[in-house]
Amino acid sequence: MPQDRGDSAAACPAPGLHVVATPIGNARDITLRALDLLAGVDVIACEDTRVTARLLAIHGLSTPLFRYDDHNAPAAGRILLDRLAAGDRIALVSDAGTPLISDPGYRLVRAAAEAGIPVHAVPGPSAVTAALSIAGLPTDRFLFAGFPPPRSAARRRFFEELAAIPATLVVLEAPHRLTATLADMAAVLGPREGAVGRELTKRFEEMWRGPLDALAARAAEAGRTRGEITIVVAPGQAQRAELDSVEAEADLDRRLGAALADRSLKDAVDALAGETGLPRRHVYARALALTRGLNRREP
Repeated sequence: MPQDRGDSAAACPAPGLHVVATPIGNARDITLRALDLLAGVDVIACEDTRVTARLLAIHGLSTPLFRYDDHNAPAAGRILLDRLAAGDRIALVSDAGTPLISDPGYRLVRAAAEAGIPVHAVPGPSAVTAALSIAGLPTDRFLFAGFPPPRSAARRRFFEELAAIPATLVVLEAPHRLTATLADMAAVLGPREGAVGRELTKRFEEMWRGPLDALAARAAEAGRTRGEITIVVAPGQAQRAELDSVEAEADLDRRLGAALADRSLKDAVDALAGETGLPRRHVYARALALTRGLNRREP
């Protein structure tokens, strides 16, 4: 049986604010649900009406547009909130990707939530997850840090603050600053593995992979670069070791939780110490902390 698309709901979306992801490049990367919502809402709040109008035209839609960006957010936000309070159905989109990821939409979402107005997620494309999915770097934990500062001194301080974080780092960058940013990354973060995604999902999509210093040299050799840029950087050795330690403790807790469900504390500890090779006193301490936590949560 085919999956129900919820066509009746699509024809008349629920009142409230709908946060709708749009393509980051390829216009066909929009979901069927997103098209339904964009066709059915009363108005679409967008950063640049020209950009969103082109997307709507490609898909044969003509929903009214309303500009909402960094420059007019206070006044435009009040208008949108009044419309939402009156029962309008409003879609919030960014020029590309998922709204609120490096754009001003969070203010409207927060104000709507505080006013008791329903806020609905319509997920889809994101440059962050697209780059992570093909970078070939660890994805079990990552930090999206937005755009680095435009000046080198501030940018180096920015990366110094991120250097100790035990996670893969993701930043966006303007193409004309790519070489300088990669050079600053290499100077601050050292010989970490990185990946540079350019024009993701578009015709000239590229993904460069390698150590940061090599990526900086490649960018310098390539000269002027065009297109949207997403940079992914792996954790350093010390950060990876810390991350592995945290993951190992979490795995031990999961296995202890399962063992304690049908065994005594002593038997569970003996079994896990034997399976993992960890010191019994360490496994016992984790098991004791886990059982105490479980007991505190019981009514």
